[in-house]
Amino acid sequence: MLEEFWFALVGVLWVGFFVLEGFDFGVAALLPVVGRNDETDRRAVLGTIGPVWDANEVWLLTAGGAMFAAFPEWYASLFSGMYLALFLVLFSLIIRGVSLEYRGKATTAAGRAWCDRGIVIGGALPALLFGVAFANMVRGLKMTPDHTVTTGFLGLLNPFGLLGGVTTLLLCTLHGAVFLTLKTSGEVRDRARRVTRSLAPPTVAAFAVLAIWTVVLRGGIAVAAVSAVGLVALVFAVLSWFAERDGWAFTGTAGAIALLVTSWFVALYPYVLPALGTPENSLTVSDAASGHYTLTVMTCVAVLFTPVVLGYQAWSYWVFRRRLVGSDEAG
Repeated sequence: MLEEFWFALVGVLWVGFFVLEGFDFGVAALLPVVGRNDETDRRAVLGTIGPVWDANEVWLLTAGGAMFAAFPEWYASLFSGMYLALFLVLFSLIIRGVSLEYRGKATTAAGRAWCDRGIVIGGALPALLFGVAFANMVRGLKMTPDHTVTTGFLGLLNPFGLLGGVTTLLLCTLHGAVFLTLKTSGEVRDRARRVTRSLAPPTVAAFAVLAIWTVVLRGGIAVAAVSAVGLVALVFAVLSWFAERDGWAFTGTAGAIALLVTSWFVALYPYVLPALGTPENSLTVSDAASGHYTLTVMTCVAVLFTPVVLGYQAWSYWVFRRRLVGSDEAG
């Protein structure tokens, strides 16, 4: 049962990462659109994620660490085939972190412009590549009997993988736009609402197509049910946005992201990595798991420290809950 417990927990950690880091990615990608060329507006946009983005990124470290410790063969097999894609993700996250930290220290407009470019790249590229990676995990990768992935980088750019990437990019960007309407006021909020209006139709369409394709690919009532509820949550978010219920709209986009990621893990089980074309080479939860003692120790540590981490992060969001203003209200 510990193997299934840790598979579910890894899924929960990835859900937390996509939901929390998702709006960070979206806000970063939308910086030149919502912030325009006004420095006060751009500072207001970045101020919405400034206190939380690095804490949200910890969910990625925790999810990756849990995969490495609980399912080392899963982790190794993924890197054997997705090394270049995951390197690009790491590179873009580094660029975003450096740009966010050094933007406030830049003394020239040109320096801030370069930081802004890094922020946009570091927001859009990971949102795209994570979707490509997870979609390919669900679709399956070519593997040898010893679970070495032979699918190259270009092999990841298949129609299903690209649809997964486009869907997560649209969903994270919409999530970020809704977050900005929740956290800002004045002209910045108005721009964020206009972006949300433009993003809503293609996001719902991409989500629906990806959900249907996933059900066709992997089948199962559970996958269909989770995907359907996720689509309902996304539609609910759009309807709440039209009613100017920012909090409910943000809850809806968060729920849609959470259910999309959940559908991936439901579609995967009992595998962690299906083998494309050679099902007998697929990597199962049991095959990939660490020993019983390792999982037992990890469970004890998780039970002790997870509530503390969640409590601290909830407190930080409460402290930085107020709206930020742009240039039209700052004066």
